[in-house]
Amino acid sequence: MIRRLLTLLVLIAPIACFAKLPQGLPCSSWPTNITEGKLRNAGILTIPALDESKTRAMPIAIQKIGKDLYKQVFDITLYSKSGEQFHVVTVNNVSSQECSISGVDIYLVSRKFGADEP
Repeated sequence: MIRRLLTLLVLIAPIACFAKLPQGLPCSSWPTNITEGKLRNAGILTIPALDESKTRAMPIAIQKIGKDLYKQVFDITLYSKSGEQFHVVTVNNVSSQECSISGVDIYLVSRKFGADEP
């Protein structure tokens, strides 16, 4: 699974400049909401246990794949009220008008190493 994720990131990573994106992109609400629901349905977390104010969604890459159609990749971190963190990478398609053009592929990251960690 990690190998697939790295391959995906390598293929999409060259599109790192978001300067000329249409208004409304990147769109983080759809992948974040779907992630919460999928993790809840999988029994990994409960929505009341989440601290929504700490949720972070950082765009990793956005690639134009058609006329007004974009593939976006997000690094999303959800936090429980007890301090537990859930790191996911999501992939989905969007347009300038609609965040939910496609379903959301969700990759739960078992451990994330920050740049400042030895």
